[in-house]
Amino acid sequence: MLSKRVDFITFKQKSKNIIVKKNLAAILKEDNEILKSLSKKYKISFKKIKLNKYLKYLNFRIIGMGGSSLGSQAIYNFLKNKIKKNFIFIDNLQTYHKPVKKLFTNLVISKSGNTIETISNAHLLIKKRDKNIFITEERKSYLLLLAKKLKAEIIHHNNFIGGRYSVLSEVGMVPAELMGLNTNNFKQYNNLIKNKTFIRNLVSNVSSMLYFSQKKKFNSIIINYDEKSESIFKWYQQLVAESLGKKKKGILPIVSNMPRDNHSVMQLYLDGFKNNFFTFFYVKESKSLKLKNNMIHNSQDFLKNKSISKILHSQKKATENIFRKNNIPFRSFEVNKRDETTLGELFTFFILETILLGKCMNVNPYDQPSVELIKDETKKLLI
Repeated sequence: MLSKRVDFITFKQKSKNIIVKKNLAAILKEDNEILKSLSKKYKISFKKIKLNKYLKYLNFRIIGMGGSSLGSQAIYNFLKNKIKKNFIFIDNLQTYHKPVKKLFTNLVISKSGNTIETISNAHLLIKKRDKNIFITEERKSYLLLLAKKLKAEIIHHNNFIGGRYSVLSEVGMVPAELMGLNTNNFKQYNNLIKNKTFIRNLVSNVSSMLYFSQKKKFNSIIINYDEKSESIFKWYQQLVAESLGKKKKGILPIVSNMPRDNHSVMQLYLDGFKNNFFTFFYVKESKSLKLKNNMIHNSQDFLKNKSISKILHSQKKATENIFRKNNIPFRSFEVNKRDETTLGELFTFFILETILLGKCMNVNPYDQPSVELIKDETKKLLI
């Protein structure tokens, strides 16, 4: 278990943990803004009372790239049943936007304030009567100047927290507040680092993943049985790939949605090349559609009275059984409760895991130097 909320089975692979434990101890002692953001003690740069005037609005649009959008998408989709507002995420460049008459509250998010895609989308989409909130660093930038021109609400983006790590800072918590969620419940860091089971599983996982990497197993495939969690793993994909993909090292996260992918790539996972390791993910649903008995033929009577959740869980357990028999490495998460606290635990686990992997692999988990080269080259071609 990670906690009472998340049942967890770690990788069977046993590896040496001494170096991992030492690195974790050093990380937890750091004066690190990213780790602070996971805690209730983190000082947010906005006053919640200032957001109250936006709570009456129903339609929101988040304009941002990568970590400026993925974290809040993960929150929105995972907890959508609790949210009574409509959020649209503009996280790519499109050659055409369908005209929309209704008004939006726009959240324009960019750490640097100079992200080309975000600037382009902001110009295309923001209308005169829209309400606007900009989250960006307090330094001269294009978006900061635009925010002032529009007389928008400006919220300081912590300049020590990169986009992919910003989900529990202002970048993710401002949208979560506007979604009507309890942002305090996301902050589980202090409880978790005192939890021996959590720490033991964190160390064991990192040790196993380092072992896989040494054995040329670089593909981290997420076998996801919860459609509302796909955005979590899109966020996780950026977190891991951008943090660890350096010095000819790295781990490639691949999101595989089940049971659909049983009918496409599962054959390869079971009987193809062996440079993969896997993460199973499932969320227990208390309310789930049931199949109608009068529509089920006798040949399939084992489906009678079965909920979709039960069918999905059976497929997950069956796949794990086959993986186990074939000695295919995997770990497994089963979420017992879908709420802010659980999601905060998952964010904390994956962020700590990634930082710890980076330290153990001797790469800087906080920068992304090669991506900056593409940004500079793009500007040259547009001048």
